[in-house]
Amino acid sequence: MDDKELSAMIEQLCHSKAEEFRLLGYHVEGADIWKCVSSQYKKEMPPLHKIVNDILSLKANKYMNWAMLEAYKGVN
Repeated sequence: MDDKELSAMIEQLCHSKAEEFRLLGYHVEGADIWKCVSSQYKKEMPPLHKIVNDILSLKANKYMNWAMLEAYKGVN
């Protein structure tokens, strides 16, 4: 699998998770999901199975906590 296919797969997973959150009443885009998940990868990208697990197991509460912290950072 090349980088382009990998990127497309991760993007689709993020859009799927965003759709799940929209069904719960949150206004979220796939790019927001990726920003939240990838914010925990400080040094290097982990193996694919960890990325997939982190996206699919992301809970709305964890996402909203991250979004609020990002909003506070943007205010300063």
